[in-house]
Amino acid sequence: MRRAASLTLALLLALSPAAAQEPAERGTGAVLRGLDKINGEVEDVRLLNGARVSLGRLQIRLTECRYPAGNPAGDAWAFLEIAEEGRPDPVFRGWMIASSPALNPLDHARYDVWVLRCTTS
Repeated sequence: MRRAASLTLALLLALSPAAAQEPAERGTGAVLRGLDKINGEVEDVRLLNGARVSLGRLQIRLTECRYPAGNPAGDAWAFLEIAEEGRPDPVFRGWMIASSPALNPLDHARYDVWVLRCTTS
């Protein structure tokens, strides 16, 4: 899983040379959006770095959120680990990018989770 996250970040940096050279700052947490595709429920969750939250059968842990230096309203990159009840291994572990959610998405039959933005307080 670590290799997939590294490859995703490398791909992102290769596709966006300006972003690769742009310094980033660490937010205090992130705002994520979750969708239950079965019942159509959408829920926004706010997490601090290192915190966990439940979303249906999923447990989501945010390691950290980064954003372009001096622009907290800009793009967001969040490192997430997502586990599902009853499964020993995470169903997702890696960086999600707010502006490119399809670049490294959660691949789950019932749930979608994506990053909206970093928080700074």
